[in-house]
Amino acid sequence: MPVAVRVIPCLDVSAGRVVKGVNFLNLRDAGDPVELARKYYEQGADEITFLDVTATVDDRATMYDVVRATAEQVFIPLTVGGGVRSADDVARLQANGADKIGVNSAAIARPALLDEIADRFGAQALVLSLDVKRSGGRYVMTTHGGRTETDIDALEWAREAIERGAGELLVNSIDADGTKQGFDLELITAMRKISSVPVIASGGAGAVGDFAPAIEAGADAVLAASVFHNGELTVGDVKHALADAGLVVR
Repeated sequence: MPVAVRVIPCLDVSAGRVVKGVNFLNLRDAGDPVELARKYYEQGADEITFLDVTATVDDRATMYDVVRATAEQVFIPLTVGGGVRSADDVARLQANGADKIGVNSAAIARPALLDEIADRFGAQALVLSLDVKRSGGRYVMTTHGGRTETDIDALEWAREAIERGAGELLVNSIDADGTKQGFDLELITAMRKISSVPVIASGGAGAVGDFAPAIEAGADAVLAASVFHNGELTVGDVKHALADAGLVVR
């Protein structure tokens, strides 16, 4: 029996509000995170992802409040990322209702963080978030919300992270982010080839027809933000399109 494709709305949260930009720039307000999460839950979302995009100490307490308030109203898995630097951060987020934790910059700075989280909470709780950019004919990692380009090969890093215990890859194309030109299918295919864990495609969804090709390229789940926040598409619209393409949805 094929595993059902997951549809995951993503909420980028800054100081307790949802924000959206293009290629991670020019962020503007897109609403209350708890209200939006509840709306997407009612539309049939399989999971919700929160990314704390300004994960400074000031906003950290706000984010715990947002996660807790959402967990009380939304009964699907919540993934939270942004500013997670230690296994204790994971414990606090889980205590407030997060199911899975996304890590990115801190794991690049100190890869052992992945081992620590996986050993303590299990691979199923650990999502490696990859902000990937094309550079010089290959895929490289970026950090700090896509602003800092590294020379780390994204595919090699993903492979290492899986060995260290990452249970899922959230693959976000910086080049496609917010452009609404469709997912980076070549990137998804390349990640699928090296990954023994589920791959979530992120970055570039603009139309209802963009989602099925991402799954066909090798993704297990599709994540989008602005098309949902702007009311251009509902979760139901995406699931109907996936089903029409012959894919299994919940």
